[in-house]
Amino acid sequence: MQYTNRFTIIAVLLLSIFAVSTTAQEELEEQTILTTFIPNIQYAPIYVGIAQGLYEDAGYDVSVEYLEEPQVVDLVASNINQIGIVSGEQVIQAVAQDRPITYVYEWWQEFPIGIVYSDAIEVNSVEDLVDLRVGIPGPFGANYSGLIALLNSAELDISDLTVDSIGFAAPDVFCVGGVDASVVYANNEPLQITTRAENGDCGDVRGVNVLRIGEVLNLVSNGLITNQETLENNPELVQTFVSIWDESLQLSINNPARAYLLSAPYIEGLPLGPGLEEALINLAEETDEFLANNPTREDIAENRATQYDALSEQFDTETLLQFQVLIASIDFWDAEQLGFSDGEAWSNMQETLITLGLLDEAIDVETYFTNDFLPMTEE
Repeated sequence: MQYTNRFTIIAVLLLSIFAVSTTAQEELEEQTILTTFIPNIQYAPIYVGIAQGLYEDAGYDVSVEYLEEPQVVDLVASNINQIGIVSGEQVIQAVAQDRPITYVYEWWQEFPIGIVYSDAIEVNSVEDLVDLRVGIPGPFGANYSGLIALLNSAELDISDLTVDSIGFAAPDVFCVGGVDASVVYANNEPLQITTRAENGDCGDVRGVNVLRIGEVLNLVSNGLITNQETLENNPELVQTFVSIWDESLQLSINNPARAYLLSAPYIEGLPLGPGLEEALINLAEETDEFLANNPTREDIAENRATQYDALSEQFDTETLLQFQVLIASIDFWDAEQLGFSDGEAWSNMQETLITLGLLDEAIDVETYFTNDFLPMTEE
């Protein structure tokens, strides 16, 4: 009887523990982060936050859904979903149509569009593009609005250029000589072209340069949005998601090797063979030790470059392409204060949309965004 009681007690305890664990899981609130494109290393901050358990610790069971930008706006504006990621252009057009959304965190601090061209060509200013044949996906999207904004800054018009619509095939068209330059996402496609050029698969091109539009003109890019109902009735949710995003983004910026490793389970086909995985683990651990000494932002940026250089001694450029995309993307994310929206960037984008005929008139740019949920920075 004594043993029976003991087994009974143990069984009850195990059931109690299981019940508590199950209840804890059931208490997690389901939330879906809506974004665009497909699973990609450029979304590392999302995966880092989930993999590190930051959302779960805050009481949320978070998933990711990939949609078209207008769908993200519709679902967030209608409060079917509370958090999404879209471009500043989408926010401006939606708010101008009285859609109840607000931009609460500027993820990409520099507009990521640029003009890629052979390093054999000299381009010192926007005006030098007039003599080139320029490829662009088409008269739509961030590529087109970025080009129009760039031309506006130099008082030029699209008619001043020879522009060809080439779809989303810039590396292919550029490398067969179909265009002299192309409007591209500067954190990605120039790397693809460079890899081809290094392998002798890009005609006479041996290297490329990029005119980054964000270095010429301040334009708002992708960030987190929510809706007015959530802002009014559940600001704690907004604050939690902004704070977690900020922490995940900072980790990605500081330690891209770890961010890559944490992202790998969420991205099908991301290169991560045994040799590369071991090298990244070692780099991530070395970087953790480096970060423990409170390095400056400049030192951290130098360390990122060192990470890639170390890997490039062991692996070819094709194997490292996605890691290089992450490093290049971080250059567009990093800032003295992460997440901060500048009214000038919104004003410049608003003027661009008016030029494109996508907006009838300018409104108060502070209608589009708020910085109220940004984590406090140390003085």
